[in-house]
Amino acid sequence: MPRFFCETPLENQIVIVGEDALHIKKVLRMKMGEKLTVHCVDGNDYDCVISQMTQAEVYLDIVNQYPNTSEPSVKVTLYQALPKKDKMEWIIQKAVELGVYQIVPVLTKRCVSRPDEKSMQKKIVRYQKIAQEAAKQSGRGMIPAICQLMTFEEAIEHMQQCQKKILCYEKGGKRLNEIIDLKDQSIGILIGSEGGFEQTEVEFATAKQVQIATLGKLILRCETAPLTALSIMMNITENI
Repeated sequence: MPRFFCETPLENQIVIVGEDALHIKKVLRMKMGEKLTVHCVDGNDYDCVISQMTQAEVYLDIVNQYPNTSEPSVKVTLYQALPKKDKMEWIIQKAVELGVYQIVPVLTKRCVSRPDEKSMQKKIVRYQKIAQEAAKQSGRGMIPAICQLMTFEEAIEHMQQCQKKILCYEKGGKRLNEIIDLKDQSIGILIGSEGGFEQTEVEFATAKQVQIATLGKLILRCETAPLTALSIMMNITENI
């Protein structure tokens, strides 16, 4: 059943507008009386039936309401150093499918991709759209936020709000199952770009109580590492 997001239902009705309304009408070619599911910020899913369509709006009658149970018990923030080309788009799509809470692009010393502010703003808009589509496809109860680009130092400071703070380092560290446990509620994990991290960055993170972790003896690509880490964390916390 097609799935969409909205802010707040209006009593027994939901109104879909904008691109989603056009998608329902022009792409899915849905008709009056057809069913779809809408998730709202109140934490509930709503099974709906299309009752009316205008040029810019789709009106839905609510036929069933129930709590969304798809969200992981742990909120994982992925701090991802900017990779080259379109790898970030793939990382975002798959990370959302795996249950990430939010994603923070990070500029580290070894990042080859170094977009200017204007280009980065355009990328953020596209990244957020990718996150939204992945959330719809995977049945998420929320759309993970794509934050503004941060420097390495800013990311480490931002990470301080997390219960567990982790940097994955290709030269070794603790295994994730030695750091994470079932009771963790929030985790921040930092993954490098193609060149990994410089030693000075690792030392800075360690001084800020960030734990250094390994993903094994093999060297993973920068687009493989975050998805491997997320899968391991979701398994440890019994969300997979």
